[in-house]
Amino acid sequence: MINESARIPGVYVDLEELIALEQRGHRVSFLPRQPVHSLLSGRFASRMRGRGLNFEEIRDYRCGDDVRSIDWKVTARLQKPHVRVFNEERDRQALLVVDQRLSMFFGSRLAMKSVTAAQAAAIGAWRVLGVGDRIGAIVFNDGDLVEIKARRSRTTVLQILSAMVARNQALGVGRGLVAAPIMLNAALEHAERQALHDATIIVISDFDGADDATRKMIGAMTRHNDVVALLVHDPLQSDLPASAVMTVTDGELQIQLQVGRDSVRRSIMQATETRLKRVFAWTHELGVPVLPLSAAEETAPQLRRLLGAVPARHGRGGGHIQTEATLG
Repeated sequence: MINESARIPGVYVDLEELIALEQRGHRVSFLPRQPVHSLLSGRFASRMRGRGLNFEEIRDYRCGDDVRSIDWKVTARLQKPHVRVFNEERDRQALLVVDQRLSMFFGSRLAMKSVTAAQAAAIGAWRVLGVGDRIGAIVFNDGDLVEIKARRSRTTVLQILSAMVARNQALGVGRGLVAAPIMLNAALEHAERQALHDATIIVISDFDGADDATRKMIGAMTRHNDVVALLVHDPLQSDLPASAVMTVTDGELQIQLQVGRDSVRRSIMQATETRLKRVFAWTHELGVPVLPLSAAEETAPQLRRLLGAVPARHGRGGGHIQTEATLG
């Protein structure tokens, strides 16, 4: 039985809410061909990695054909220019890596980071399925993880959503949960084994526990895949109040944190800043787009800003965003 606190908006998600997000992601693009002003523009490989080219035929060269497609052996044998023709493969695999650990159970304004992560993953799953690609996921908390193989079906999306809901609603204060930062790397190890090449890997996390091993795995995956990191953040973690006591609740229980002492506040804020800087550095060091996703704002509009909105009249075309997103 689900307790009453699990129905509090912003604290927990439920399956119906995540299913309803199918309609919110129609104008979000996770594809490598991004709008010029998207924060992903230019980040992906120039070719459509994953959408491979299947050989179709060799035919006579025609005016306008790319000279790079000329088959020189056939041309030399027949003494007439011939080109190799390919059909673009339309099947692409996307893998969501979704964090539902205790570190994500924090929110100061609109929602918990865990809720924001689940919403972003749901929008992503529906969008990937909507363009005809295979979608899979690794959903993890502090104790375990579930791995859902990539398939092109609504059933698979519903499995992903259900896995997120189960782990999301298990979070809470006073439930005997123990934080396990190491589970981030455990989830990435599974992602590295599942997405060997030509996949889009979307990691949605606060990256608590990210270390050199994390960076190494992310770097290894980028060699043969397109990797995007959605860094879920709450502004309060970077700007703690000066009051002596801060009350934290999950809608059921409450605890008080002593954050008024300057030394305590500085220690917490410095740890947060160090983690954020380390992860954001991946953009320049590894070529991985690290996009900030605030738990203090609605998720869908943020994704449209970050990833580039697709104009409704074009369906799958490019879009424009006016400003870059910042942590707020």
